[in-house]
Amino acid sequence: MAFPNKEPLPNEFAYIQMIQDSCLFKTGLSGVGGFALGGLFGMFMSSFEMASVDPAIYEQPMKQQLKATAKDMAARSFSMAKSFAVMGAIFSGTECIIEGYRAKNDIYNGTAAGCITGALLAAKAGPQAALIGCAGFAAFSTAIDLYMRRE
Repeated sequence: MAFPNKEPLPNEFAYIQMIQDSCLFKTGLSGVGGFALGGLFGMFMSSFEMASVDPAIYEQPMKQQLKATAKDMAARSFSMAKSFAVMGAIFSGTECIIEGYRAKNDIYNGTAAGCITGALLAAKAGPQAALIGCAGFAAFSTAIDLYMRRE
């Protein structure tokens, strides 16, 4: 690798590039990004539904209502953040491993990684749920990949 003026890159740049290309880095970055996105999504979604809050809270003073609402939002945000982090890390790590194994960067890597991710996340519910999870995540991943690769 070289700069535009054909000077060779210092070793530090090569090390940084090697770290950024590693599956471990990509998996970690996807987990952190998924956690942040899931937290925001959870906070947004919790503002629409307050089913877990006791209806008696509405008879309390405003300060108590705000406290209960904030506590519910925090719990939902954290729960959704964990879920998104796990999904992102599994998908990204699986896709990176598949891409390294196949030595190709094409749509099939994401499709296979989506299938594996969906199957792993639904595995506790049994083989039928794992198959449905595989199909759902693979279709979703393929649709996103097709959109991103469009001309």
